[in-house]
Amino acid sequence: MSQHKVVLLLGSNLGDQKKNLQTALDKIEQAGNEIREVSDFLTSEPVEFASSNIFCNIASIIFTHLSPFQLLTLIKRIEVEMGRTDDTTVTGEHTDRVIDIDIVTFNGIKFISERLKIPHQKHLSEREFSRILLKDFI
Repeated sequence: MSQHKVVLLLGSNLGDQKKNLQTALDKIEQAGNEIREVSDFLTSEPVEFASSNIFCNIASIIFTHLSPFQLLTLIKRIEVEMGRTDDTTVTGEHTDRVIDIDIVTFNGIKFISERLKIPHQKHLSEREFSRILLKDFI
């Protein structure tokens, strides 16, 4: 079983945002993944929806034995465990959230399905906060 290098972006704009981000990283690590590097925190305005709640964001490099779909299943489970009640890919709408975890890159592969697009193009090219966080990771 090989290890895969994955870049994740995590964001929170509800509750204790920094604690939410750390809790999500802890859960990812407890599931058997190695957290190799974590960026500094960066605050940003919500993107693609209006809210008075500012986001706190981080980028992280992890190493995992999971496949892209297994990792997606894990991060969706973590989001639900932490109190996220909606999934943007299902509802098509962005809302405030306790935690949001996105797979940005996965071992340099390109992959597109209904549930998952790798690389996550919006984070790589369209969102300023993402480009700032990812500049040392990609």
